[in-house]
Amino acid sequence: MTKSKVLPLVLAFFISALSKADIIKVYFDTSKPQVSFAVSELESVLVSQGNSVIQIQLSSLPRKPEATSILFLKKSENEAINKAISLGVKTDAAIQAEGFSLDRSANGIVSVLATDDAGLMYGGLELAEQIKTKGIKSVVPTLQNPYMAVRGTKFNIPLDVRTPSYTDVSDAGQKNIAHMWDYKFWTEYIDAVARSRYNLVSLWNMNPFPSMVKVPEYPEVALNDVQRSTTQWKEVYSMAAANFNEPEILNNVEVVKKMTIDEKIEFWRKVMKYGKERNVKFYIITWNLLTYGAEGKHGIVNDFKNETTIDYFRKSVKQMALTYPDLAGIGISPSDNFSKEATPADKEEWVYRTFGLGLLDAVTENPNRKITFIHRNHAVGVDAMVDKFKRLVDHKNIHFVFSYKYSEGHSLSSTTQPFCNKFVNDLSKYKNIKTLWTLRNDDNFYFRWGAPDFVREFIQNIPANVSEGMYYGSDNYIWGREFLSKDPRNAGELEINKHWYHFMLWGRLSYNPKTDNGVFKNIVANRFGISNADSLFEAWQAASMIYPITTGFHWGKFDLQWYIEGCKGLKGFTEHKNGFHDVNSFIDLPTHPGTRNQTIPAYVAMITKGLTTDSITPVQIAAQLHQQADKALSILKTLKPNENIEYNYTLKDIEAMAYLGKYYAYKIEGAVELQKYRVISRHKKENQMAAVEQLTQAGIYWKMYAELIKESYKSLMDQPCGNRRFRCDLPLGNGRFNHCKRRNLTS
Repeated sequence: MTKSKVLPLVLAFFISALSKADIIKVYFDTSKPQVSFAVSELESVLVSQGNSVIQIQLSSLPRKPEATSILFLKKSENEAINKAISLGVKTDAAIQAEGFSLDRSANGIVSVLATDDAGLMYGGLELAEQIKTKGIKSVVPTLQNPYMAVRGTKFNIPLDVRTPSYTDVSDAGQKNIAHMWDYKFWTEYIDAVARSRYNLVSLWNMNPFPSMVKVPEYPEVALNDVQRSTTQWKEVYSMAAANFNEPEILNNVEVVKKMTIDEKIEFWRKVMKYGKERNVKFYIITWNLLTYGAEGKHGIVNDFKNETTIDYFRKSVKQMALTYPDLAGIGISPSDNFSKEATPADKEEWVYRTFGLGLLDAVTENPNRKITFIHRNHAVGVDAMVDKFKRLVDHKNIHFVFSYKYSEGHSLSSTTQPFCNKFVNDLSKYKNIKTLWTLRNDDNFYFRWGAPDFVREFIQNIPANVSEGMYYGSDNYIWGREFLSKDPRNAGELEINKHWYHFMLWGRLSYNPKTDNGVFKNIVANRFGISNADSLFEAWQAASMIYPITTGFHWGKFDLQWYIEGCKGLKGFTEHKNGFHDVNSFIDLPTHPGTRNQTIPAYVAMITKGLTTDSITPVQIAAQLHQQADKALSILKTLKPNENIEYNYTLKDIEAMAYLGKYYAYKIEGAVELQKYRVISRHKKENQMAAVEQLTQAGIYWKMYAELIKESYKSLMDQPCGNRRFRCDLPLGNGRFNHCKRRNLTS
C-alpha cells in the first residue's frame, strides 16, 4: 500500500538561499543511469529558471556542502549516509522498493533518499516536477511508496507483416512497422513511460520469434529485413487472427528497412538496455498457437499436436530468454487458433511443453538467468494451472505470475469490475503467486481523455491481496505513432505523447492513488502555459466521464463489440448491417454488471407496474450525460485558444467528447420513449412524438460531433447517426477494428 504524506514544513532555508543563487550543486552516483536520468530532468528545470547546475560525484560530498546542494542518497551507501546524518539529513524514513523520501535538513540541504536506484529516479522526478509546476518557493517534503509493484503498458507491436500483432491488418499497423525499428522512437517512448512511473512495457505479438531470435535447429525461420504490406485492407479479418497471411497481404510487400537478424537482435538488446536504464523492464507476450513467419519451414505447421511445431516453439522460447539478458519476462495466452478439438487441458499441455519447458531449458543452460513467466488465465482453473506448471512455480529462477483480463475490453466503463471474483477467490490461497491485471482500453483512441477521479477509484478497487500490478493498453489500437491528424505539426506524433494525460493518470495513480488533483492541475497549467488550470481540469474530467457513463450503461464486453467513439461494433453483434449501434441496440444490450444501471426494458416494465427501484435508471443515466456534457461545454465558453497548439486541440477534443455525450443522452431518452411506445398501450402518440424529438436531437449532436472532429482528423467514410436521417463523416481506424472499408490515411 502507498504511504504518501506531505509534511507541513516548507523548505524555507533552502528556498531563500536558492532563490538568490546562480549555482546549484547536485551530488549523486554518476555511474547510475536511472539517477542520471532524473538529474538531467532536474537540471533542465533549474536551468530554465535561470540557475546553473553542477553535477558532482556523490563520493566527493564535502563535510559541509553549501545550502544550495541537492543530495541523492541510497540507504546502502554508508559513507554518504553517515556524512548526510552529520549534516542533519533525515535517513530513517520507511522507504520500500522504488519508493523515495524528499526532505531538507535544518541548514536547507535538500535530500532525495531511497533504497534503490529506481526510487532515487522517481524522487528526482518528483523534485523536478514540484519546482517546474509550483516554483522553487513551493517545494515540500514528501514520502511515497508504490501502491502497485508493477505498472506497465500493453503494446501490440507490429514487427513485420510476416510476424504480425493482433492489430496489424490496418493502415496504421503497417505504417508503424518502420517505427518499431527506430531507436529514437523507443528512447522517446521509454522516457515518457518512466516519467509517468511505469516500470514495464509488455510487447504483444503473435509469433515474435522469427523477427527477434535465431534458433540453431531451425535456421530458415529467422527473418532478415523488415517488411510491410501495401495491400488494400478488407473490412473484417478473423477474430482468431488466423488469416493475416492471405496472398493479397504477403504478395504486396515492400522492404522498409534492411537488417540482418543479427542486427535485429542487437537493436532489441539496445532498446531493452535503455529501458533498464529508466527502470522500465520488457516482457514479450503472445496470444496463441500461431506460426506466422515459420509456417511451412522445417515441417512447422499450425497444429497443436505436431511435434515439430512444439519443438520449434520450445527452442524459440529458450533462445528468446538466452538472447536477451535484459528481457524480464515471457508470457502466453493459450486462446486463439487452436483447433476446435483442442480442450482447455490440451492447450495447457501445449503451453507447458513449449513455453514452460523452453524457459526451464534456458535457466538450466544459464543457472544465473532469472525470468518471469506470465500465464494468462484462460478457461482452465487456477488449481489445475498451478499443478501443471509446478516445476516453474517452484523454480528459484522463474517467477510465475498469472495474468487476467480484469475489465474485459473496457476499463473505461465502471470503477467496479466483477469479472475476476472467482479467479481472485481461487488464487487467494496461493500466497506466493500473484496476478498482473490486463486493463484494456478499447474505447478511447481519438480524443485526449482525462478523468483522474475515475482512475483513482478504479485502481483502489482492484483486489490488492492477489495483485502484483497491471499493464494498460489496447488490443484494437496501436500506440505507436499517430497518422490521423490533419495538422502536419501533429502528424507522426507518438500516441503516448498525444495522450500524455491519459497515460500519466494510469501510471501515476497506480504508483500513488492518493496523488491529489492539485498535482495534475499544476502539471496541466505548466504544460499549456496557463495561470490557472481549475476550469480546464473540470471541463476535461466532465467530458471524459462520458465514456464510463455510456459504456457502463451500454455494454458489449468482448473485442470489437462496442466502440463508443464510432457508436459501432462488429457486424452480427447488432442487427444493423454495418455494425452501427442503433436505437434497438440501446434497448436490447445489457448494462455493465459492475454498475447499478438498469436496462431500458426493465425500466419500462417497472414504471408500467408503478414500481420504483434503487438502481440507476436509463433516465438518470441520460441526465448524468447531459450534466457532464453541459458542464464541459459551459466551461469551454470561458476558455479561449492561445498560442499553444496542443492546448487548442485539447479544447477541441473536450468539445467533441461533450457533443458525443449529448448524442448518447438524447439517444437513450429516445430509446426509452420508443420502448414505451412498443409496450405501453396508453399515450402511444405522445411516446412516438417524444421518441422522434429525442432521436432527432441525437442526430443533430452527432452531426455537430462529426463536423467538429473533421477539422482535426482525417475521415475515412460516411457513417449513419442516431435516427438514421443524417449521414456524417467520421474519422475511424488505427487498428484491427476496421470500422469501414479502409482507405489510405495519407490520401
